[in-house]
Amino acid sequence: MSRLRFGTFLAPFHPAGENPTLALQRDLRLVEHLDDLGYDEAWIGEHHSAGSEIIASPEIFMAAAAERTKRIKLGTGVTSVSYHNPLWVADRMVLLDHLTRGRTMLGVGPGSLPTDSAMIGLNPTDTRELLEVNLDIITRLLAGEVVTEKTRTHNLVEARLQLRPYSEPCFEIAVAAVASPTGPRLAGRFGAGLLSIGATLTQDGFDALAHHWGVVEERAAHFGRPPPDRASWRLVGLMHIAETREQAYRDVEHGIVPWFEYFQKVAAFPQMAVEGRNVREMIDYINAAGIGAIGTPDDARGQVQRLADQSGGFGAMLLLAHEWANPEATRRSYELVAQHVMPHFQGPVLTHAQSTSEAKARASETREGHAQTQLDAVAHMTEKYAQELKAKE
Repeated sequence: MSRLRFGTFLAPFHPAGENPTLALQRDLRLVEHLDDLGYDEAWIGEHHSAGSEIIASPEIFMAAAAERTKRIKLGTGVTSVSYHNPLWVADRMVLLDHLTRGRTMLGVGPGSLPTDSAMIGLNPTDTRELLEVNLDIITRLLAGEVVTEKTRTHNLVEARLQLRPYSEPCFEIAVAAVASPTGPRLAGRFGAGLLSIGATLTQDGFDALAHHWGVVEERAAHFGRPPPDRASWRLVGLMHIAETREQAYRDVEHGIVPWFEYFQKVAAFPQMAVEGRNVREMIDYINAAGIGAIGTPDDARGQVQRLADQSGGFGAMLLLAHEWANPEATRRSYELVAQHVMPHFQGPVLTHAQSTSEAKARASETREGHAQTQLDAVAHMTEKYAQELKAKE
């Protein structure tokens, strides 16, 4: 792999029943923190039910986050395009692209929660069919086409965008993938990136990763597109890191149980099935099943390397925001990843880190000699001053 990018995938997950206003402010502060630490990307989810994933409009959240950050790129993770008029999806993203001066990315998917789509009369099969139709319309609009087309939910009549994207020729588009081939198929067809959200959460997760990219390559070839660039492939993984494993285990006692129970008992999202009846079983499931890392920076580095080896290479590692730990420990986990994990996968960054180690080694090797010259200098100046006093007398 070339320089591996790092970021977060912020659904977000908050325990139902807590103050949502404060939770959203905490999410914004997290994105600010990641920007300060040098993370590359933050992807923001869209959900409308079930009580834990409480951002209804990733675009609005991204606009707020953009005003608080300087460098980090912001993506919809994802816009459930089957719920929306594709014209307005494209139009809103172009506006965000201008407001952020090119820091915008569009992630698309069918919508993960059946409780969302049921409220607008759609089932999961409907949303997957509409995803392909609407993504086709969105890409044509962004390319400057005039579109007249009637879908199951909307009627477009000579639809066109009044603004061109700020990014040249367009901001990046990525398609979500969990278990089915829907996302990889569309990524290959439209030349889009791939967001592998749940691949490591399935029992055969690593095999699913390899399958995902194989579908992208096959579809790209079928539609006569250039071979897809693995740099556009993002993997979403689970981590919580502390200075010691014991500390990491204590940290996640704060919130890992509600997170597991959300997928086990609340969200009708079987692709994200997780196992565990108590904190220790949940920790063991994350670590032993190879789907994440709760432990030290060494454990995190090992997990990223396993994903790289098994997948054949990818472009960005996105850490799923989960609030297993309290806010302070969560921020520290991201900081430890930036300090001790990211440099090992980022080429020049690792070179910079190595150069400081080499400088330390050189200084250590010559310390004794340099220390003596310092002492000699002090003795010399002391003697010189004594001579000046003597001469004065």
